[in-house]
Amino acid sequence: MAADSEPDQNTDDKPDHARVAIKVDIVVIGAGQAGLSSAYHLRKLGLAPDRDFVVFDQSPEPGGAWQFRWPSLTLATANRVHDLPGMRFDEAVDTAADQVKASVAVPQYFAAYEQAFDLRVHRPVEVTVVCNRGDRLRVETDRGAFSARGLINATGTWESPYIPDYPGAQRFQGRQLHTRDYRTAEEFARQHVVVVGGGISAIQLLDEISRVTTTTWVTRREPKFRDEPFTPEAGRAAVALVEDRVRQGLPPGSVVSVTGLPVTPAIQAARERGALDRLPMFSEITEHGVRWPDGSERRADVILWCTGFRSSLDHLAPLQLRETSGGILMTGRLATQVGKDPRIHLVGYGPSASTIGANRAGGAAARELTGFLGTPVNHGK
Repeated sequence: MAADSEPDQNTDDKPDHARVAIKVDIVVIGAGQAGLSSAYHLRKLGLAPDRDFVVFDQSPEPGGAWQFRWPSLTLATANRVHDLPGMRFDEAVDTAADQVKASVAVPQYFAAYEQAFDLRVHRPVEVTVVCNRGDRLRVETDRGAFSARGLINATGTWESPYIPDYPGAQRFQGRQLHTRDYRTAEEFARQHVVVVGGGISAIQLLDEISRVTTTTWVTRREPKFRDEPFTPEAGRAAVALVEDRVRQGLPPGSVVSVTGLPVTPAIQAARERGALDRLPMFSEITEHGVRWPDGSERRADVILWCTGFRSSLDHLAPLQLRETSGGILMTGRLATQVGKDPRIHLVGYGPSASTIGANRAGGAAARELTGFLGTPVNHGK
């Protein structure tokens, strides 16, 4: 990587060193499934890490968001972790031992993958902001500034938990936490827990917690359970609906609202013991619980918000990529290219939010971005 003193009218009042940026063709932000797939494909196209492209990850170790998941999430209970391109999961992890913690197994796999393909991920590096500088993008980090011709953003959602704003939330005297804060069910023993949310994580945590204490389950919409097997055709249909939304510039929406919740043996057992007796969403939070519009109340010691995440894109705000709808209009073969700025690809956003989708999106983004930039590549490599 070469140092470059960029002309920047906005930094004239800053010392010279503040204007120096390291030049690369492409910056990849994030080293989860989507970021690693993108880096792998850039490598296969003949681009060299730390010369032609650089990968930043803000986590302290390999593993993406998986390294922070709750201990009870094992390979047996996690949604399938798809193989990254070029290396099978079972080459690095004993998949026969399905009780291995996902927070251990996936980081082990990602670390082996980074080493095998010499991806040279820089961590921990926080990307604070990305700004437009004419024909280049200025990427500011806590390790200095970088000047890139293109950007592949793979920051995922883990750093942006979503908790809706309900009246009275500030006066609640119990404990409020989000899915990402959850560790074990035992910490809630002898407490009444209100679980909010209708996604797969909400069901998994509700199942665990309801085995050790009393619970109340509330959702905004009536949950849709899927008794039949989840077929590849159903998966493609669900992804197609999300893709159609982002191609219109709309927020991606929830895939589970389309696919429904699978009825596993654990879910069936939870249903039989009454843990899945769902209530509609409450209208306010009181000092000691929650209240519905009809005046009925439920005492609560804990409110667990399993209300999902939003895409972690605040560092891209100066680029003004969003439409008035709140979404980002996406183009490209797999809807990874930003319509307003083709130099930028978002992988792990919208239809590529699943692990298998992230793999395919990484390859598409690498090929389309290098093609758009006119970067010399080796397609036969």
